[in-house]
Amino acid sequence: MPALFVGTSGWAYPSWKPDFYPAKLAQKSFLQYYASQLNAVEVNFSFRQLLKETTVRKWIGETPAGFRFGVKAHQVITHIKRLKNTADFLPRFLSTIEPLAEAGKLGPVLFQLPPNLKADAGLLEEFLTTLPKGVPSAFEFRHNSWFTEQTFEILRKANRALCVAETEERTTPDVVTASFCYYRYRKPNYTPDERRAMVGRLREHLQQGRDVYAYFKHEETPAGAIYAVEVLREITSS
Repeated sequence: MPALFVGTSGWAYPSWKPDFYPAKLAQKSFLQYYASQLNAVEVNFSFRQLLKETTVRKWIGETPAGFRFGVKAHQVITHIKRLKNTADFLPRFLSTIEPLAEAGKLGPVLFQLPPNLKADAGLLEEFLTTLPKGVPSAFEFRHNSWFTEQTFEILRKANRALCVAETEERTTPDVVTASFCYYRYRKPNYTPDERRAMVGRLREHLQQGRDVYAYFKHEETPAGAIYAVEVLREITSS
């Protein structure tokens, strides 16, 4: 049965009170409350620091079965080594998220590439050979040269998702390359028509048997979290 996972890219925002979090909710209870409203989150601070096991165990304990943590890959892999010679660091990074996998709470790992990294089919293919098949992964390309059939075919062969990232500057082609789909909705505001189109597309994937992960922008305003709740409820209640 295909599943829909919707959330935001973070949860620790006191400014989301009182529109998302109750006004008197203590910050230590944010994740527990968040997980009562949404069923996924994208962890972004893993881009700059390796996750501590104590932190991950705490997250596991504060979220229900069926909740998923997507995790952004560390910058050493994507921005410093730029996917080259990662054989030493990649296993170290993956070991930090192993408890999430063991608990059945690991969503896809997001490899967000730097905007100045141009398409290199050989580089991508080589990196994918080092990535364990059991680790679900999505790739966010931020240079337009990557958006070719060659790139899509490389991802398809490895069952890795093209991250469809929608920002005010750029929208990734909405191409399916894996058995699941991964969306990052980064615009600060979405009109009712845009949200209807979004819901229609997500439903389409579910009807075709694909799991879907969709994350709204995390900001000081709770708009993304509120959009996420609306989308999750509209699709799962119908």
